[in-house]
Amino acid sequence: MADRARSFAVIGLGSFGSTVAAELAQLDGYVLGIDSDPARVAHIADEIAEAKILDASDEDALREAGLDRFGAVVIAIGENVEASILSTMNARLIGCDIIWAKARDRTHHRILSKLGADRVIRPEQDYGRHVAQMLHNPALRDYLSIGNGYLVVDFQVPEKLDGQSVASLTQEGASGLRLLGLMRGTEFLDAAPDFALRTGDKMLVLGTRADLRRFGATF
Repeated sequence: MADRARSFAVIGLGSFGSTVAAELAQLDGYVLGIDSDPARVAHIADEIAEAKILDASDEDALREAGLDRFGAVVIAIGENVEASILSTMNARLIGCDIIWAKARDRTHHRILSKLGADRVIRPEQDYGRHVAQMLHNPALRDYLSIGNGYLVVDFQVPEKLDGQSVASLTQEGASGLRLLGLMRGTEFLDAAPDFALRTGDKMLVLGTRADLRRFGATF
């Protein structure tokens, strides 16, 4: 087995859980997949290191599976709230270091947090907001929240900014923006203030949500 920091257990092998498990394995992680459905376990067995059919709401079964060997556990059960709660509680009782859990709704989220999940995610809602932001502003290719109201945003330079300088970004009603870098084709550039932008350039921009919203509204 790989070192503890590179080993992961994924409980619940539906669409979300199996994707997480397979991707972790592709990244050279040692992955244990657990589900009570034999078909789901069989479907992913060849892609990960271990795959077990068992009821994760059974603490003894999880102990026997050696859940405490893994550096992180992902509770990927979404629809069966009771099973999700019991699995999260069992993982904490067994002494798992890091627990990520999938929640169905806000109440489920709160319960999992109270039970000691280190991070609770709502994939459909989270990605739904992500998609809405990108649809609202076609120049926005992707973004990452880094806390305290700041985001790093991947913008594609629209025709409106073609030929304008990097310095002109601060004249678009959002003086708090900072250009972290710029991709032109396959080349990453550390653009100076007088650097002329071209349509299709990809900008990596740091700023507050409010400044970025004002900037994006000008496109």
